[in-house]
Amino acid sequence: MIRVLQSVSNMDRGGIETMLMNFYRHADREKVQFDFLANKPDPGDYDEEIKALGGRIFVSPGYMSYRNYINFMTDLFREHPEYQIIHTHNGSLMLYALRSAKKNNIPVRIAHAHATAVPVGLKNKLKKLMRPMIKYAATDYWGCSDAAGKFYFSEKRWNNRHELIHNAIQVDNFTFNETARAAIRSRYGLGDKFVIGHVGRLAPQKNQKKILELFAELHKLDANTHLVIIGTGELENALKKQTAELGLTDAVTFTGVQTNVNEWYSAFDAFVMTSLYEGLPVVAIEAQAADLPCVLTDTITPEVKVTDNVRFLGLNDAPLLWAKTVLDLQPKTRTSRFAELSQAGYDIQSEALRMQELYLSLYAAIGEKKV
Repeated sequence: MIRVLQSVSNMDRGGIETMLMNFYRHADREKVQFDFLANKPDPGDYDEEIKALGGRIFVSPGYMSYRNYINFMTDLFREHPEYQIIHTHNGSLMLYALRSAKKNNIPVRIAHAHATAVPVGLKNKLKKLMRPMIKYAATDYWGCSDAAGKFYFSEKRWNNRHELIHNAIQVDNFTFNETARAAIRSRYGLGDKFVIGHVGRLAPQKNQKKILELFAELHKLDANTHLVIIGTGELENALKKQTAELGLTDAVTFTGVQTNVNEWYSAFDAFVMTSLYEGLPVVAIEAQAADLPCVLTDTITPEVKVTDNVRFLGLNDAPLLWAKTVLDLQPKTRTSRFAELSQAGYDIQSEALRMQELYLSLYAAIGEKKV
């Protein structure tokens, strides 16, 4: 068995973390075991499941001091010589883990691109400086989409040496379920309303304030509409305040984190994302698996479109246009989309096996180089 060290923020229910857990659950853990390097001190939603699956969690000192980080990683690799592969998922900040691994002669250093822009924030300038340096610290370039890979590693490097790793899911778990739809709608008093759904971290990147603006227009056109936002994050209070200021408190439900998101897709009639940027959002794949009509910003890579249920609009398009586009998505008979998503590479059974074989191949190559 080989152990792969996964560098993450922490294992909360975010898109990257959920993707990793999908792969982890479906791996043959007698061949490949995941351990996790958390770079935030907060416990993660998946921590107990990770431990139950045999994984270990290490918490770094974070990014405030590069020297402290390097010293911590040097100690970690000295105490755990079994790590020959590190797989990083931290945006521009994965440079910390990659450089630490290079300094400690870890032979396989995978940089995994998950976005097509550097997040806005206090560390924005530093992250922009760090991003071009990643390709020199990594040995292998992986990405959730061509757009994300080219953004992080340059078009030339991506085209020459890359692995496209689809954000795969357990497709059958997301297939439309009439029983789940009825149960959730009854529990939340949604009745026969036209329900627009969104799933995502409540953060600037996800731009949910735009969703509220467009829903305000939509609700004027059709009062029998309701918006459901699933997720938590730093903007939760601001978004709830905006909802109240728009007079939409009774027409918008903030559910917080949900463990049965797969069932919620069945309760929705349409799915909306207004992100400022994305790599390839797994929630849009999940929504398509549930045969949900999706309206997404054109800042999201067109690679996300697997079914004919996806439409793209611009961030600067008027809320009224968004509203009319969503309302045009009249309810229809929903069916299984397993064949389309599986053929496109989004079935976790086959994609997890492929990732596992990649790890094993990379590990085997280490031994060949030493001979």
